[in-house]
Amino acid sequence: MNRNVRWLGFGGVVRATGVSLVLPFLVLYLRNILHIGYAEIGLLVALTGVLPLLLVPFAGFLTDRMGRRRVFLVALGAEAASYLGLADALQARSLIGVLALVTTIQVVGTLAGPAISAYIADFAEGSDRTMGFTWVRIGWNVGFTLGVFSGGVLIGFVGFVEVALLAGIVLLASTTLLALVLDPSPYDLARASGRAVPVPAEVVRRPGSVRQSLRILARDRPFLAMCGAISLAMLTIGQWATIFPLYVNTVLGIPYAILGAGLALNGLVVVFGQAPMTQASLGHRHTSLFLLGLSGYAAGFLLFGLVGQYSFFLVPSFFGVVLILTIGENLSSIPATTLPSNLAPPTEIGSYNGAFFALSGLGSLLAPVLGGVVIAATASPLAVWGLLVAPSVPAGVILALYVTPRLRAEANRA
Repeated sequence: MNRNVRWLGFGGVVRATGVSLVLPFLVLYLRNILHIGYAEIGLLVALTGVLPLLLVPFAGFLTDRMGRRRVFLVALGAEAASYLGLADALQARSLIGVLALVTTIQVVGTLAGPAISAYIADFAEGSDRTMGFTWVRIGWNVGFTLGVFSGGVLIGFVGFVEVALLAGIVLLASTTLLALVLDPSPYDLARASGRAVPVPAEVVRRPGSVRQSLRILARDRPFLAMCGAISLAMLTIGQWATIFPLYVNTVLGIPYAILGAGLALNGLVVVFGQAPMTQASLGHRHTSLFLLGLSGYAAGFLLFGLVGQYSFFLVPSFFGVVLILTIGENLSSIPATTLPSNLAPPTEIGSYNGAFFALSGLGSLLAPVLGGVVIAATASPLAVWGLLVAPSVPAGVILALYVTPRLRAEANRA
C-alpha cells in the first residue's frame, strides 16, 4: 500500500480521537444541559447539516480543480479551530453559538470528505483501492475507539467544555502531522504541471467546466439511482449517529461511561474486523455488500426495540446490539467508500464523491428529524425502532432490482 495512504490512515487515528471526544455526545449536551425536547433536538441536528449538504457537491468540484491535498489540509485546519471555538460556546451555554460551531465543523468536514476520498483513489485502483479505503477506515476507528471511551469518561468528570478544548488541541496535532508527511497525489502533480500523468493506469487530464461535470453526472442514471437508494437507507442507518446514543442515555437511562464504552466497542470491532471482512468481500458485488449491511442495521435496531420494550438485560443487550450494528456498518462502508470512485470517469472522481455525499447525505440530514419526531410521538420502544427501520425496505428493493443490473460489473466488484 502506498506510504501516503498509510500516513493518511495514521493521521486519521489522531483526528478521529479528537473529533470523537465530544461530537458523539453533543446531543446529550442539548438534552441534559440545555433541556431541549427530543423533536426539537432532531430538528436542530438537521439544521446544522443543511449548509454542509448544499456545499458538498461544490467540494467535489473544488477537489478536482484545486487539488486533493490542498483542499483537505485547509479544511482540517479550520476544523481544529472550530473545536477550540466550540469550547467557548459550550462554556457560555449559547445554543446559537453551539449550533453555529457545529455547522462550521460539518462544513469543513464536508469540504475535506471528497478530497480525502479522491486522494486515496489517486494511488490505487480495483481491489487495492477497496483495501486502501478499508485501512483508512480502520485508522479512523482506532481513534474513534480512543475518543468515545475517553470522552464518555472525561465528560462525566470534567464536563463538556474542557473536553472540547482537548479535542481542538488533538485536531491541531493531527493536521500538522498530515501537512508534514503527505505528498501531492499524482493527480495533484498533473493539475499543477498541466501535463498528463498516469493515475494509476489511466491518463488523467484537467477536468472540464463545472457545467460539463454536472452534465456527466445528470446522464449517469444508475449512479443517481444508487445515490437515491442509499439516501433512503440513510434514514435508517443515520439513527446510529445521533438518535441511538440519545435514546440509550435519556430514555433507557444508561450513563455516559457505559455509552462511551459501547461506542468504543463499535470502534474495536471495526479495527479488528474490518480488514478480514473486506478481504473476504473482495470479488463480490458492492451492492450486495450494502444490502447485507443494511440488513444488519435493521436487525440490530429491531432487537434494540424488543429489548427496550421488555426491559431485559439492558446493558448486556446494549453491547450486543452495538456489535450487530457494527457488523452492518463494516459491510455497508465498503461500497459507500469505494463505489462512487469506481463509477467515476478519471477526471470526475471528486465530483462523483461530492455528488454521492450530497445525495446520500440528504437521508442523513433527515434521519435525526425522523428519529426525534418518532421518539416524541410514541413511548413504545418497539414502535419507535420499527418505524425507524421502515425506510430500509424500499431502499433495498431499489438497490437490488433497479440499480444492481445497471451498474458496470467491473465497477461493482469489490
